[in-house]
Amino acid sequence: MGLRLVSLIVLLVGCAAPTPPPPRSLVVEYDRAFLARAAKELDLLPPNSAIVEMLKDYHVMREQARACRAVSR
Repeated sequence: MGLRLVSLIVLLVGCAAPTPPPPRSLVVEYDRAFLARAAKELDLLPPNSAIVEMLKDYHVMREQARACRAVSR
């Protein structure tokens, strides 16, 4: 019985540990040269590329992160 109680306490204390704060900058900023290179590479992809669809989702997540950052300031 005692070992079970100790195990339960250890488990509960571990779950209650504070989580680290999120990083301050959630959105990586790219310089113009890098964005120009990315645009050229994007033009080389075939139509309906899965990568293009993923980048659209990534764009939405970046906008959401920017909105969260603006609210937290």
